[in-house]
Amino acid sequence: MNLKNFEFKARVDDIDRYENKLLYLNPEFQGIDHQIDTYFSTSIGRLKLREGNIEHALIHYERGDTTGAKVSDIILYQHQPDPGLKNILIRQLGIKVVVDKKRKIYFIDNVKFHFDTVDKLGTFIEVEAIDQDGSMSTDQLREQCNYYLQYFNISQHQLIDKSYSDLLL
Repeated sequence: MNLKNFEFKARVDDIDRYENKLLYLNPEFQGIDHQIDTYFSTSIGRLKLREGNIEHALIHYERGDTTGAKVSDIILYQHQPDPGLKNILIRQLGIKVVVDKKRKIYFIDNVKFHFDTVDKLGTFIEVEAIDQDGSMSTDQLREQCNYYLQYFNISQHQLIDKSYSDLLL
């Protein structure tokens, strides 16, 4: 499945305050996922295998490392957990880094909210305005993402320009 999204990630100290603010908007709670993201060595973009109790996917994405809301081009392959896939990827590509996080997941329409506690890094909020079927323009996605950037009153110094994998490296 090819996806396009606009997203931002911010480091936050009081993650519960941000989650409580989202709850005022009556989001749909998906659950709490313990995710292990194994990033593999690639020459183009990023490739990770997500192993969680809610989300299981092989994800390739390309995104610039810029602060603030940014566009990502994503290829998502959802699968049933199978250690064989991970073993093949490790043998062929090698592990770049592993990200271990606990993630609370919410949705409002096509916008996904993550409240993350990442081992060795701290706590973060991530917001993704997602287009799954090509029906939304990049400008619409950017507008949605920027709306929540303002709604949460995220300051420039809180914004993260890299993936968790890059921060760990």
